[in-house]
This record gives sequence, C-alpha cells and structure tokens, in this order.
Amino acid sequence: MRSILAVAALVVPVCVPALASDKIVKSTIVSQDQKRTYYLFVPDGLSADRPAPLVILLHGSGRNGQSLADPWKDLAKDERFVIAAPDSLDSRAWQIPVDAPAFLIDVVAEVERTYPIDPRRVYLFGHSAGAIMTLQMSLLESQFFAAGAVHAGALPSDAGEMIQMAKRKIPLAIWVGTKDEFFPLPAVRATRDALTAAGLPIQLTEIPNHTHWYYGSAKDINKQVWTFLRRHKLDADPHVEQYDFVKR
Repeated sequence: MRSILAVAALVVPVCVPALASDKIVKSTIVSQDQKRTYYLFVPDGLSADRPAPLVILLHGSGRNGQSLADPWKDLAKDERFVIAAPDSLDSRAWQIPVDAPAFLIDVVAEVERTYPIDPRRVYLFGHSAGAIMTLQMSLLESQFFAAGAVHAGALPSDAGEMIQMAKRKIPLAIWVGTKDEFFPLPAVRATRDALTAAGLPIQLTEIPNHTHWYYGSAKDINKQVWTFLRRHKLDADPHVEQYDFVKR
C-alpha cells in the first residue's frame, strides 16, 4: 500500500537560543534542505532532573507560529512546559510532505538538543488549518506524539485510510464552536465518529455560540487543552514512522 522512505532529514542549527528567557524567540533550522522558522518559548529554571513537556503549535491559515505562541506563552510559563510554534512553508495551509512529518519532527529534535525535554510528553495542538494537520500528524506519528488536541478542525471525509495508519490508539480532543462557519458540527461529529469506530479515544467539546474565532477565547481554551494533554504520556520511547509520500 505504501513504500518506505526515511523522513528524518538532516537538521542544521542556524539560530537557537542558548538559555531560556521570558520571551518568545524566533529560531531557524534547515530541514529537508530548506531554511525553516519556528517560535520558541522556554520557561526559566528547567532542569535535567525534571524534563519538561513540549507542545508543538500549528497555526491557522494566513498566520504564522507567533500567532499561537503568544496566547500560549503565559500558560506555558505558569505550568512549566516548552512551546514551539513552526511556520508552514505556505502560510495559507499545512501540507504533506513539505511541512510534515519530517519538519515537525526535526523541530522537536532541535529543541531536545538544547533543552531538557521529556520525549514521552511531546504534544500537538492546532487551530483551523493547523488543526487539520494536527489530526493527520497524530495519526501518522501516533507513536511519537503522546496526544493531540485541536480547536476548529476536522478530518477530510476520505480520511479512512489515514485513520487506519495509526499504530497506537493516540488520545485526541477537539474543541469547536456550535457556530463555526468553517467547520460545521456535522463534519466535526463525523470525524469523531470515524475515530471512535477505529477505536481511538476521542473527546469532543462543543462550545455554545462560539464561532471559528479562537483568539478571543484562547486563554480558556488553552487551559482546557492543557488539562487534557498533560494527562497523557507515551508508554515507551518515541518511534518515528517513515513514509514515501507520492505526489499525485
């Protein structure tokens, strides 16, 4: 059904902060022969004897990683976890294979090289276009990410084959507004039902009278998301699946 191609590309550090700070730092790496950008926040006082969780944040269409790093920063500081928010190559959408899996895994590897990260507690969160990619990446790399959560997102109706590719029953959660104009409830519920039918644990939270707009409610949504994510941890060391993505 698919052939195998290693997706773990050579990563060359270009600009990575040496020490944690109270600021979001714009950083770059070279992944798959391209210079790529991500935004990093590391709370002060991390130590090797207590490695921190890492949350990878995937932004919505037309935005960049900073747009998600900003509303997550204070929670990450208070709860003492690291956030890394990559930019998609084309800000309008996240695409396989140019943005994932390799690039996201490369970002995780680069952060782990510099800071004490718990490799069994690496999570995904995405909004809108980033939510779609979060769901897809959670399935494709279910043995690498401990859990995934999204605001305003759903899987395509033909995602059955991708759902079956999940090697681990990765915990997933979706938050969506009952008035979301881009991801109506029937589509989101269909994603929930498809994941449930495949045996994946999926939590769906429907927010009354909430629209697609994430940023006005981000503080509350992020707290709920973190409460969900923090409960989950890989039972074994992370494993990266390898794919040969054929362009059609």
